[in-house]
Amino acid sequence: QVQLVESGGGLVQAGGSLRLSCAASGRTFSRYAMGWFRQAPGKEREFVAAIRWNEGDTRYADSVKGRFTISRDNAKNTVYLQMNSLKPEDTAVYYCAAAAASYSAYVQQTEYEYSYWGQGTQVTVSS
Repeated sequence: QVQLVESGGGLVQAGGSLRLSCAASGRTFSRYAMGWFRQAPGKEREFVAAIRWNEGDTRYADSVKGRFTISRDNAKNTVYLQMNSLKPEDTAVYYCAAAAASYSAYVQQTEYEYSYWGQGTQVTVSS
């Protein structure tokens, strides 16, 4: 059974930084894309960032481009989300997700392409 465990969330002032981590277990991590999604109160869950299985290809939502960086360490079965220049509108529960298909030729960016999800970690940015 695949398990994803997020950590690193918390409360930070606007302009600050946080680094989220997601540790994966239960299948060969390096074969699958990994993504980060978020859900703010009263809103639908939205795509934040994703990284292809081979570590070299990434995608970002326009709202976080230039501020957030996704990376992965296949040796540690871990994906990271470095969040800089945080804004109050970044406040949300952040979810790590693992793609359903292995060795994808592109970076998956939609929820239905991800089959495993973490429990979420709260990020709160104060103004």
